[in-house]
Amino acid sequence: MAPTGKTGRYRGSVKEFPNFTASQDAEALYNAMKGFGSDKEAILDLITSRNNKQRIEISQAYKSLYGKDLIADLKRELTGKFERLIVGLMRPLAYFDAKEIKDALQGIGTDEKCLIEILASRTNQQIHNLVEAYRDAYERELEADVLGDTSGHFKKMLVVLLQGTREEDDVVSEDLVEQDAKDLLEAGDLKWGTDEAQFIYILGNRSKQHLRLVFDEYLKISGKPIEDSIRGELSGDIEKLLLAVVKCIRSTPEYFAERLYKAMKGLGTKDNTLIRVMVSRSEIDMLDIREVFRTKYEKSLHSMIKDDTSGEYKKALLKLCGGDDE
Repeated sequence: MAPTGKTGRYRGSVKEFPNFTASQDAEALYNAMKGFGSDKEAILDLITSRNNKQRIEISQAYKSLYGKDLIADLKRELTGKFERLIVGLMRPLAYFDAKEIKDALQGIGTDEKCLIEILASRTNQQIHNLVEAYRDAYERELEADVLGDTSGHFKKMLVVLLQGTREEDDVVSEDLVEQDAKDLLEAGDLKWGTDEAQFIYILGNRSKQHLRLVFDEYLKISGKPIEDSIRGELSGDIEKLLLAVVKCIRSTPEYFAERLYKAMKGLGTKDNTLIRVMVSRSEIDMLDIREVFRTKYEKSLHSMIKDDTSGEYKKALLKLCGGDDE
């Protein structure tokens, strides 16, 4: 089922392709990669105009028709950022997330920013799917790998998020709102040293709806937003993670608009972030992200991608963006 926004309308930029035939598309991709050199334009046009479910069906048809793995063939034919983007689109979202996290944990040093972005923003169901996909793809437990690669309060909060047990949105306990706000204040600003466990427990488990009320109450009793207290009380990765969680609770599209803007502004584009956000949100809330982006940065996401990227990579990103808001 396609996710819908508050209005019940689909808020993704990539839609189901009408009159879709998996075997026909598989054949078109096969022909685009046959012989010397490949027709990159044809590949990008086809893949970016099908939704994820249809792409999976194309992969299956490709294997049935040619006895070959479509992702392996695409990897062989394409290179660099364009290849990373197209291959990312071919995986189911849970497997895409699993691969991103595996890459973030592997090698020298951990890519904490990637872990934060994925685990702070996904719904309970997306987290459960991710844990399953990770187990299926790598025959390993994601929680064990995260435990082995991170430390301290950062590790504790990641493990809480990995449980995917946040209360659902209709769970708001009126009497607990005040209590939670007081507990957060006492765990931070009113305490000598910080009680991180309180922050982790409340921010990791309460429903989004509930927490928005807690943040309002916190502002009322402390005179400052919760973000200011987190910045003042904590540092390093746990600070970044809790701030990301708070941002996603306030507005997930705004969090991703900011991630995209930061990935492209200044010197050099952070392509991994750009690819990850464009792939993972194209069938969830890209239209909302675009709207926030336009308002917040007085520039459309489309025009920023256009100015900041090039070649087939740019064309594919613009298709995922799905339109210009200038």
